[in-house]
Amino acid sequence: MANNHTAGAAARTFAPSELCQRMLAKTSKGTCGPCILYLEDGTIFYGRACGAEGTATGEVCFNTSLEGYFEVMTDPSYAGQIVTMTYPQIGNYGIDETDVQSAFPGDAVRPASAPAMRGMIVRDMCTTPSNWRSAVSVPEYLRAHGIVAIEGVDTRALVRHLRDNGSKMGIISTEIFDVDELAERLAAAPTLVGENLVKTVSCPAPHEFVAADLPATHDFALSAAAPARHKVVAYDCGVKRGILEGLVRAGCDLTVVPWDTPASEVLDMNPDGVFLSNGPGDPDAVVETYEQVQQLIGKVPVFGICLGHQMISLACGAQMEKLKFGHRGGNQPVMNLVSRRVEITAQNHGFGLLFPSLGKLVPELSGGETEHAADGDLRVWVRRGIAPVVMNERFGRIRLTHVNLNDGTAEGIQLLDAPCFSVQYHPEASPGPTDAHYLFTAFTRLMDGEENYLDIDTAKDRLAGWNFAETAATETEEN
Repeated sequence: MANNHTAGAAARTFAPSELCQRMLAKTSKGTCGPCILYLEDGTIFYGRACGAEGTATGEVCFNTSLEGYFEVMTDPSYAGQIVTMTYPQIGNYGIDETDVQSAFPGDAVRPASAPAMRGMIVRDMCTTPSNWRSAVSVPEYLRAHGIVAIEGVDTRALVRHLRDNGSKMGIISTEIFDVDELAERLAAAPTLVGENLVKTVSCPAPHEFVAADLPATHDFALSAAAPARHKVVAYDCGVKRGILEGLVRAGCDLTVVPWDTPASEVLDMNPDGVFLSNGPGDPDAVVETYEQVQQLIGKVPVFGICLGHQMISLACGAQMEKLKFGHRGGNQPVMNLVSRRVEITAQNHGFGLLFPSLGKLVPELSGGETEHAADGDLRVWVRRGIAPVVMNERFGRIRLTHVNLNDGTAEGIQLLDAPCFSVQYHPEASPGPTDAHYLFTAFTRLMDGEENYLDIDTAKDRLAGWNFAETAATETEEN
């Protein structure tokens, strides 16, 4: 890491020597040019190009997952961002494009597998993957899709900097090394706050997603989908394909609709339930979606995740906050206040719900408490073993169901006077753990009219649908 380099010094300091290039050419890395990462506070990191040539701007964030880099790369929720992977080596098992997470059906302008992220930062990029499913390396994929990437960066130092100072806008380039020009380009780039990125990743028209759309290449690990018995309309705010697959495997036939589809059109489809997907950016900027959600709540069962959780919260009149550096990764601990179990969850968001903004506490349902904690840390409810309830002006009683154990922020709510619930994290393993799979089951139970639809043995449900679980059960019975 370096600071305050002069215009020409950066290029002269980092340009690889002829000897260095000859040495690299003899390795699996091959020849590669210089690359630079410049943050809005003047912090500079130098490295080597490991993706497409060019320049990209975006919010620099970090993901703490140990695997699943391809699913991260193709998650539409990363629109507008430059993603730092904290795991030191990326690309060692290559890419199978059937694992792509973009659910966009694709067209002549935008391929179905096109990543939404702006750039990528890694410590070490593997150019020679080894895995029986791999069809292409990460650098080849990045170059094919025009994504600028940098390796050789001290990602530990970068992540510490972001944790200490908060998320930063950044610019990554293989062609510009003049610090003043980088700063000028970055200053002119749009920020995430106030920008509607959802409209850039949502599908352009309604389309079906059913059991026949499940990838056959996953049959070695996953069981066949449950028989379809629920008709669900899914708002595509940048939905991950793995989420749609999870709903289908739980027994849902899906009609996926654009982010701004009017509530009246959705209700005319006579669905058993409505699903609100994950998506990128600032939830306050997605006005067209949460205004529709406000008209749907109470008329049809509703389930939201990630941005969908924020859409439900905004429909209830809540306030959002921009988190210091967000939650991104497959190892985020969350306390389920209903089951009293800790879930290890997959998350990807930079904004969160301010739970007190939903309403005043109902003392008789909140352990006698009448005031929210002054510091806003919701872990007080974890320690007390209480799922508090507030009285909302629009939709009545709302219960806090999930709390992040790292920072005490809200991770889930349940409307007690309307069939509606939501979580801030992702309930599928693409990538990530399976602890939250029960949420798909809970949604089907809600559509079935079960009153205690969240009362589920989460430890047992987490194995549902996996071949290895069925094999293990058979072997146990035989022994």
